[in-house]
Amino acid sequence: MKQLKTILFATVLSLGVLGFAQAQSKVAHINSTDLIQAMPEMKSAQAQMEKLGKTYEADIKDMATQLDTKAKQYDSEAATQTTEQNAKRAQELQTMENNIRQYQAQAQRDMQQKEMDLLQPITEKAKAAILKVARAQGYEYVLDSSQGNGVIMADGKDLLNDVKKELGI
Repeated sequence: MKQLKTILFATVLSLGVLGFAQAQSKVAHINSTDLIQAMPEMKSAQAQMEKLGKTYEADIKDMATQLDTKAKQYDSEAATQTTEQNAKRAQELQTMENNIRQYQAQAQRDMQQKEMDLLQPITEKAKAAILKVARAQGYEYVLDSSQGNGVIMADGKDLLNDVKKELGI
């Protein structure tokens, strides 16, 4: 009877240890920012954003030059104009200045929208590759170790090189 209890206890203990070992989740981490920055699509997106930014910057500079030229012209002619004409010209300059501000604000919104439109397919591709590699290697959880994402310690498997290989970069 005592031997039966010992065997039963040993069986329960080994099943408990086996169950505990199987309950352990496989966790890996990846710095998604580094991954996305390494993708060729990101370099292309950055080039497009830079080109668009330079276009807006040139437009705004042209508008500011026109405003400055007109302001100097009106200033030099102010003595020969009536008070009513000078007030009308001042209003015109104010309208031009407001138009420049509105254009700057619209350009900023357009840039933000363009950036989101360009980044969405890149991040989706990166996420799909991360999921594919993690599933192939049997990981249940993948934590993002990018700065500010809350991972304090990352001693587990780093999937960055495997995912880069999957993407061909």
